[in-house]
This record gives sequence, C-alpha cells and structure tokens, in this order.
Amino acid sequence: MNKGYFITFEGADGCGKTTQLELLKNYLVNEGFEVVVTREPGAKGLGEKFREILLNYDGVVSDRCESFLFLADRAQNIDTIVKPAVSEGKIVLCDRHIDSSTAYQGYGRGLDIQQIKNLNLLATGGMLPDLTIVFDIDIETSMQRVGKNKDRMENSGNEFFNRVRNGYLELAKQEPDRIKVVDSTASIDDIHNKVKNIVLALLN
Repeated sequence: MNKGYFITFEGADGCGKTTQLELLKNYLVNEGFEVVVTREPGAKGLGEKFREILLNYDGVVSDRCESFLFLADRAQNIDTIVKPAVSEGKIVLCDRHIDSSTAYQGYGRGLDIQQIKNLNLLATGGMLPDLTIVFDIDIETSMQRVGKNKDRMENSGNEFFNRVRNGYLELAKQEPDRIKVVDSTASIDDIHNKVKNIVLALLN
C-alpha cells in the first residue's frame, strides 16, 4: 500500500488557496493517486455545524470561544476524516488547519501562541501535516478579491489581517521544512506549477 500524506493549504482570505487545492486534487487524481479533500472549519458532517456558527453567527463570540470552536472542529476532522484516509494510503488535502489557529487567533487576536500550539497538538492527537503551503498575498489584494460580501472572520479589518499575514510568514521561518511559502499574486497557472513541484518533491 502507498504511504499516505497529509497536506494543508493556508493563507489569508482571498489568497487563492481553495482554487489551488482543487487544481492540485485534479492533477493528483489524473496521476493515479487516491485523494481526499477536507476543510477547516466545516469538514463533512458535524464540522458543517461548526462552520455555520464560526462564520455566520451574528452575536458576540469571545476570542477564546472562537478558538475552542475551531479546535473542536479540528479534532473531529482529524479523527473521522484525515487519520483514516492517511492510514489507507490516501493523500489528504485540507483547506486550513493548525496554522490558521496560530495565525488568526494567536498573531491576529493576540491569544497566547504557545498555548494555541499546545491545544492544537491536543486536538490533533499530535498529528502534524507532512507539508503546509502558505499562499502569501498583500492585504489590499486580498480584500479586493474577497469583495463586499464578507463573513464574520473576513470583517475583522486590515490591521488584523496584516498581523495574520506576518504570523504566517513567521511560522514559515520557524518550520521551513514543513511550511513552504508561495507568492499568491502570480498567475493561477504559475502558482499551480510551483505547488505541483513542491508536492512532487514530497511524494518522490
């Protein structure tokens, strides 16, 4: 049986990661790999309920409550989707994972970063992605791509998203073997080719 892999896609809203995940999925399937796609928040099943609250709840959500909701969603995703698929030799592509919590709730909201990392390990049972690709984009371009119809997270403001962006770049410096940064202002095809080369280096 082939070795399974867990690959996560990260970046600020509007960075194009979801488009690139879909392109990579299609490429890998055409190459004969078994691929499972999931996301956080909102993995199939219970996760969809978490996503509805996190993105669309119109009341007050405390920063710590937000963080724990993401962690609960993450535990469900890992235990019911990611671990079983990887153990079966499949490649799991996940739209957002642990680094979103560190970048958004840690660097963005100002919660204790080491505490968030420890809670992430608790939620995942210690499982880390084999590879994380961060799609880096300036905040002005990011907000233009998001448009006017913003969800609760997307309405957090430019200062918040600058902190998030810097958080992602700092995480990449801390873990250069796992986290690779891709310039998300290039063309879709150029970005896809870079992503493909990064992933093939892992698979080979």
